[in-house]
Amino acid sequence: MVKAVLNKLNRIPISRYPFEIVERKGIGHPDSLCDGAVERAAVELTRYYYENFGYPYHFNIDKAVLVGGRVEVGIGGGKVIEPIILEIVGRATLDVRGKKIPIEKIIRDAVVDYVHENFRYLDPEKHLEIRQSIRPGSADLVGLYERWIKGEEVPLSNDTSIGVGFAPFTDTEKICLTFENYLNSKEVKAKYPAIGEDIKVMCVRKGDVITATVAMATVASEIGSASQYLELKEIVKDLLKKKAKEETDLPVEVRVNTADVPEENLFYLTVTGTSAEAGDDGQVGRGNRANGLITPLRPMSMEAAAGKNPVSHVGKIYQIFAQKAAQKIYEEINAFEEVYVMLVSTIGKPITEPQIASVSFIPRNEDISLNDLSAEIDSILNDVLEEVPNFWKEYMKGYIKVF
Repeated sequence: MVKAVLNKLNRIPISRYPFEIVERKGIGHPDSLCDGAVERAAVELTRYYYENFGYPYHFNIDKAVLVGGRVEVGIGGGKVIEPIILEIVGRATLDVRGKKIPIEKIIRDAVVDYVHENFRYLDPEKHLEIRQSIRPGSADLVGLYERWIKGEEVPLSNDTSIGVGFAPFTDTEKICLTFENYLNSKEVKAKYPAIGEDIKVMCVRKGDVITATVAMATVASEIGSASQYLELKEIVKDLLKKKAKEETDLPVEVRVNTADVPEENLFYLTVTGTSAEAGDDGQVGRGNRANGLITPLRPMSMEAAAGKNPVSHVGKIYQIFAQKAAQKIYEEINAFEEVYVMLVSTIGKPITEPQIASVSFIPRNEDISLNDLSAEIDSILNDVLEEVPNFWKEYMKGYIKVF
């Protein structure tokens, strides 16, 4: 049984700090595009290995870089004149029992399907050049991994990594996540098709006022004039202000596309709905953490969760389960204002046995006794860790988000 190292934090909660800074890079951001592409490929690889051989064999395809393209664009439309390049690099099992694995096809099909499902104007056949460099893993790491396939009861950690989770989200964090999800919802896209998928939200709270700065790619072919573009910005501001009232009682100021210079006809226009077409490049792991946010005032792991295997790579698994443990401890014990969970693995050791599982907290009541709560915290933590070996079975269903 894992026993948590408990740590009482002697500070006020983040929600009562004089300021907060929170960021979310939306699904169409170049960094998120990289995350999404390799993550879909990881799901499909896991499924392929399992369906064909009974086990998900070793892989890690968690390295990818996006080179932005070039476009000609203006109000009313434009064209892509040089495609986006997505270079995916990783390690994978290339043959099993003499059968060659169609790695490049699996990955390419996964990326193409992902882009088709999440982008309306980015055509993966026309606008995206997918390159791959996938090689076998090292003998030691593959051997470590396959000890589980050969009968080891619990998979052994693929790496020595840190997973971090916290609960609850502050109002500022909720606003940041909600704004991007809302603008990229089917409901909003159906009514306002000119709103692109590349939406980045930066929320800053000073005192009791939250300011959300939204960078929103617009689709030039859906914009007929400068006045229509400016009107859309005002509509979006109003939509988000109304949405904010569902999440917080604090006043929320919304700013949209603040770099526009209307008098010079400079607007955030795109052909494809993402700045990856010309304005920005991308890389796996540079964007949101596994909880969907970038939170510099909170402890964070720098691990890139996307693309890692879901069986033994704790750089993915511990991100998910540290967050789950923090939420369950916060909700079920109901004695804390904030809870933080850190899980640290040891390469070669069972994934259910972190070398340290720390639980830091701010109590609601200063009279709370650690002795009274430690058994309950340990029970929740161990219940969560018991789920870890079967994580891959849920993961390959494709609904678990890691960015």
